[in-house]
Amino acid sequence: MNIKAAAAVFVISALASINPAAAGIHCSDGYQHVNGSLLATPYCQDQQLAQVARAYGIRVSDSEIRENPNTKRNICRTVGRDNRVYLTCLESNPNGRRF
Repeated sequence: MNIKAAAAVFVISALASINPAAAGIHCSDGYQHVNGSLLATPYCQDQQLAQVARAYGIRVSDSEIRENPNTKRNICRTVGRDNRVYLTCLESNPNGRRF
């Protein structure tokens, strides 16, 4: 195998492994589809929170919510009373303060 072919194989394998878990996750309204059932997972709840925030006009990505707890808290202060994300926001506020 020549060097160019080896480099191509390396690049393709590196790109394929960027985020394999996220590729197989299917969410619906904050719940993950697992073996035909819906299961509440933090990944899908954060995705739902980002979708609701965008509906309110806040520019935020799913990954910002997942990776930055302060962003999640700030978003929850704004949209935390919405029924779609109320429980998600309660979990992100461990001090029990109201929004």
